[in-house]
Amino acid sequence: MTDSNALDPEDRKIVTLARFVRARNGVPEGAAVRDETGRTYAAGSVDLPSLRLSALQTAVAMAVASGARSLEAAAVVSQAEEVAPQDRAAVADLGGDATPVLLAGPDGEVRRTAQAGTGR
Repeated sequence: MTDSNALDPEDRKIVTLARFVRARNGVPEGAAVRDETGRTYAAGSVDLPSLRLSALQTAVAMAVASGARSLEAAAVVSQAEEVAPQDRAAVADLGGDATPVLLAGPDGEVRRTAQAGTGR
């Protein structure tokens, strides 16, 4: 478990954005990523008949589509106990294996911090 109060203010920001998207859109999970310039991208999960993306996959896709070259950090707000391997892989594709991925519960408390490439 990570002490949410000890988070860097920029990491706290992406957790807050992810939590807001989840609540506002009424989706199972919200996510946000921060790119190399400090820009943030927040998204909810997408569940269409022809397209299914997790919130983190959607946020990474938004960053790529906006010209981001790398990621500094990612956050997911979900009921899940861990970040799915395919979500960590999407972050690693753009940010590298060591990019931190914060997992927070719906209350915004960070429960786990993993590295994108390993899940540890």
